[in-house]
Amino acid sequence: MNPAEELQHGIVQLGITLDADVQRKLMDYLALLHKWNKVYNLTAIQDPQQMVSHHLLDSLAVMPHLWAGRWLDVGCGAGLPGLVLAIAQSDWQFTLLDSSSKKTSFVKQAVIELGLSNVSVYCVRVEEWQPTERFDGIISRAFSELGEFLRYTRHLLAQHGRWAAMKGAPQQELENVPEGCRVERVIPLHVPGLHAARSLVIVNSHSDFEQKK
Repeated sequence: MNPAEELQHGIVQLGITLDADVQRKLMDYLALLHKWNKVYNLTAIQDPQQMVSHHLLDSLAVMPHLWAGRWLDVGCGAGLPGLVLAIAQSDWQFTLLDSSSKKTSFVKQAVIELGLSNVSVYCVRVEEWQPTERFDGIISRAFSELGEFLRYTRHLLAQHGRWAAMKGAPQQELENVPEGCRVERVIPLHVPGLHAARSLVIVNSHSDFEQKK
């Protein structure tokens, strides 16, 4: 299979529906990533075929477990998972954050070239960032250990918002959840073509959970 066919096959395996335009845009993003990667070293994966499973499908695998609203992707790197999710969910708003100007420069250029109107990009350290609005969901793929991720981003979460941390095998990290946060679910994920443990950890504010009871 070529990369486009592998993407299409993987989408079917994930049980999600993405129209041809969205799939084409995802492949356009992959082409940009492959091109820029030669100069800027944005990802260790060089092969476009591998990029489909390790980047596109890995990002899309979490989509059925997320919710509509304003999303923040912390430590977005080359736009993963935020840019992929923004392409797939054009009616959701995404803000992508990274402290590396090299990576945010690429993401900004990709947003322009892909014609995305639902993405904002900032080059800043998340613990120092003070936006006017908070987020319904905060996601990270490779930002930090779970407890650190929650502590650094707590000031950015809306009252009824939740975190979504993309992890491998997270059992050890679950012990380091800070006070006031509650692990809601740990969802095992199967990513087509990726032979590694993957899971999504959903965390909410414990005080918010108490109010709902």
